[in-house]
Amino acid sequence: MAKKVKKRSTNAPAAVVAKTETATPKAAASRTPTAEFDPDYSFVKKDLKRIGILAGSFFVVLVVLSFFLR
Repeated sequence: MAKKVKKRSTNAPAAVVAKTETATPKAAASRTPTAEFDPDYSFVKKDLKRIGILAGSFFVVLVVLSFFLR
């Protein structure tokens, strides 16, 4: 097998522009303090409860079948 040749990449230093920007009051004013993140996860709770009940019932069925199939 031939040796793998790795190509070296040279990173040229990019021109860095030093800008000092102050926070503009326009950006701060665009946020409203009354807007809150309040998602509704009731459907997720229902799905998780249903998955738990199904998993538990399957487990019980497996245990019961293990006694009958011995």
